[in-house]
Amino acid sequence: MLLEVSNLDVAYGDAPALWDATLAIGAGQVVSVVGPNGAGKSTLINTIAGVLRPLRGQIRMEGADVSRVPGHRVCDHGIALVPEGRRLFGHMSVLDNLELGAYRPGARTEAAATLRHVFELFPILGERRQQIAGTMSGGQQQMVAIGRALMARPRLLLMDEPSLGLSPAVVDDMFQIIRTINQSGVAVLLVEQNINQALAVAHHAYVIEQGRIVTSGQPDALLNNPRIREAYLGI
Repeated sequence: MLLEVSNLDVAYGDAPALWDATLAIGAGQVVSVVGPNGAGKSTLINTIAGVLRPLRGQIRMEGADVSRVPGHRVCDHGIALVPEGRRLFGHMSVLDNLELGAYRPGARTEAAATLRHVFELFPILGERRQQIAGTMSGGQQQMVAIGRALMARPRLLLMDEPSLGLSPAVVDDMFQIIRTINQSGVAVLLVEQNINQALAVAHHAYVIEQGRIVTSGQPDALLNNPRIREAYLGI
């Protein structure tokens, strides 16, 4: 198994945010975590990325315990995050933002080849590499954020609400990009409020509500279960 999360508890101060969360991702899989707003999806993905520290539980990447690895070292274990809201350096160029993703020594030596791959995936970024990132459209900025994460050459890409604030047409393109990235051999853990799209692209899915993972299974089975559709997916 590529990533194993076991019995994870997370809190913000005295306020519990995640209870006893357990999930797994196999190499080459897309796994989606879906649920209502405020359910704990972003807390889960940020804890895996090392942004938050768990109170209890374990996160293992390829067998190595990364539960308490400093956030800036989690990337060394093959994990990269595309954060909610993109969080680019808006005053810097597209190229500068992308190159920041290759700060790991292993990624730095392959940066030129990875950059070519990013420009093949997102040709417009190659055309606008000197453009200031903050002047680009929302969809183009999301491309930069994904490209920056790919510059780290991850084996697992964490994506937090990649469709947030994008037009429907751009959302369709974004999910096709997720498929393409996965077909290149990168596993993806996707946290997303666009439930239909998130389940359509996934090999396996988890439903989270009020900080607890309440069920999991094949995406088609979840979508076709009337109780799950009404109670947890809001469909």
